[in-house]
Amino acid sequence: MDLFGTQETIIVLDFETTGMSPDRGDRAIEIGAVKLSGTTVQERFQSLINPGFLITKEIETITGITNLMLTEAPSAEKVMDDFSRFISSHPLVAHNASFDMKFLESEFNLIGKKRPLNFGCTLQVARRVYPDVINYKLETLVRYKQLPQNGRFHRALADAEMTAALWMRLIEDLKADHGFDEVTFDTMKKIAKLNKEDPGPGLNQLAAESRASQVGTTGSLF
Repeated sequence: MDLFGTQETIIVLDFETTGMSPDRGDRAIEIGAVKLSGTTVQERFQSLINPGFLITKEIETITGITNLMLTEAPSAEKVMDDFSRFISSHPLVAHNASFDMKFLESEFNLIGKKRPLNFGCTLQVARRVYPDVINYKLETLVRYKQLPQNGRFHRALADAEMTAALWMRLIEDLKADHGFDEVTFDTMKKIAKLNKEDPGPGLNQLAAESRASQVGTTGSLF
């Protein structure tokens, strides 16, 4: 039986950037994403992005992405145009999604693409499902759940693939440990909004709802 039950398609993505905030002029320097249908990765997307200026030694050290690599990378306009076609109208998932959503929105705005961004967040769901973890960094959760480490942390495609693995493990654990029947994208968004200090009652209610009736799917961004 498929882990998801329903065959929703989602896009799990990750950005590497020049800093923490596009409001301060920071830009994306790499994007990686996987198209996930049920438990199957259907497609992958990865590209370096030339931000139009030199990045700091700190960012080079953290990511392993060098200024030389970026001088040969395609422009943000080309990459984001290609990525827009890749994501189509599917819902999006990221770890600490508020960060990636800010950069995706900013990069789209710079090329004149304005669209709704429907994001799920593995970090926020993990806070409710795994209350005893020391912290909720992707690296910590990957090791805690003994998930495959697909390459180097802080490279976009590897992080996207590990986030996808975490998303699937969260669904598996919600079914095994909390009695969920179906766990859709919409359900995961509801879990992310539960009281993080005491998520138990909310999880029990959502699990009961999933057993009592067919849970609707999000379908798409629009």
